[in-house]
Amino acid sequence: MRHQKKSATMHFLLAFVLQALWVNWCHATQHYLASWGHYDVCKSQVHAEDRLAWHYMACQPEATDMTQYLSMVSLDPPNITCGDPPEMYCALENPYMCNNECDAETEELAHPPKLMFDSEGRNPTTFWQSTSWKKYPKPLQVNITLSWNKTIELTDDIVLTFESGRPEQLVLEKSLDYGRTWQPYQFYAADCLDAFTMEPKAVHQLTTSTMLEIICTEAYSTGYVWKQDKTLRFEIKDRFALLAGPRLHNMASLYGQLDTTKNLRDFFTLTDLRIRLLRPATGATMVDENNLSRYFYAISDIKVQGRCKCNLHANSCVYDNGKLGCECEHNTTGPDCARCKRHYQGRAWSMGSYLPIPKGTANICIPSNSGNSGRPNASSLGAANRNQARVCDNVLLRCQNGGVCHHHQRCQCPAGFGGILCEKTQCQGDSCEDLQSSQPSLRFLPTAQTLPLALLSLIPSLLASRGLTSL
Repeated sequence: MRHQKKSATMHFLLAFVLQALWVNWCHATQHYLASWGHYDVCKSQVHAEDRLAWHYMACQPEATDMTQYLSMVSLDPPNITCGDPPEMYCALENPYMCNNECDAETEELAHPPKLMFDSEGRNPTTFWQSTSWKKYPKPLQVNITLSWNKTIELTDDIVLTFESGRPEQLVLEKSLDYGRTWQPYQFYAADCLDAFTMEPKAVHQLTTSTMLEIICTEAYSTGYVWKQDKTLRFEIKDRFALLAGPRLHNMASLYGQLDTTKNLRDFFTLTDLRIRLLRPATGATMVDENNLSRYFYAISDIKVQGRCKCNLHANSCVYDNGKLGCECEHNTTGPDCARCKRHYQGRAWSMGSYLPIPKGTANICIPSNSGNSGRPNASSLGAANRNQARVCDNVLLRCQNGGVCHHHQRCQCPAGFGGILCEKTQCQGDSCEDLQSSQPSLRFLPTAQTLPLALLSLIPSLLASRGLTSL
């Protein structure tokens, strides 16, 4: 009996130790996972055949607030900004408080468009403001167009912060061809059915199969100005999360889809953004025609988080003379690194690949010449084309869903899973849930046989720290 008790105690303590180590390991790998997708290095030197050679990797510029690099901001109609002539404004919630003046000739009373993009933190807040709805019932409508003259990729939510009440009707649109054609991104309304004949929907109601759906939301169209609801968002990260998980922990899945699904890449890509303000906040069912100076638009801040699109062939983007351009690597050229340099057209141009994580594949342009100079050495073709490429690693647990790394070259996936890192579920319909529920090893505590050697080596020191060395 004593032997059984001691054995049970040892098993319990071993399970406790393994669990503690597993938690610590998970915390460590969370930092690693968070660093995925930086792709900030385009090439590095490696030893190959007793000499130094270049090893090329997929790379992209760092994400930033792209409103710092706008080539143009235009308003339509052009005379819609307040102040010419000077005008007094009333508060929406109090029609008798009419002490706000807009005067384009006086700096402290002017509200030009550039104040939508200046540094916040000033008191009072700086903002752009439109004329009031003095021509009611003619619609008070404004188009604000942001142009970069460069293809950019969105990496985070687009955020508009209003100084006035948030509009009761608004459409966010984008262009992929420098403003020649436009397509809607999202509709916003206090009543979606009335404004756009669309059923209201929130982003969290979307699924992986509907993540590119254009929706109308009522979440950002309340009329009054409360501190907690001055912002309006286009939720980029919530759509990313449909593929990468709630905390974007499975970036391999997202990057795999971005690599293979053109529509998905294009959805988050644009050259121009247009904000169509269609109806100001009224705060009531009926417009008060005796106090039309209560109704106007005012925007204090616009944030567009993203990066230059360089097709994974550049890690920096230069803003020179009001124009953005990629600093192309991998023997590529052009504003988006979208073609091979002269004399480097030995094969068709291709964008880089995010996979295998975390370095990706460069897909460099190779010399056009025949002979030895036209044959790149092994290290020049990118990780996916090299025999010594480390696609996976059992210590870092890159293979997902129970996959096992084979000679650092590929993940051997369990039944029902595929993809470079076993990140794709290979099932259809209701069988997916059954398949996932049949993978108990994903939910069990790891055993001594399955735990990485790096963790097992820590067990003696952890036992000693708890006075359990006698076991």
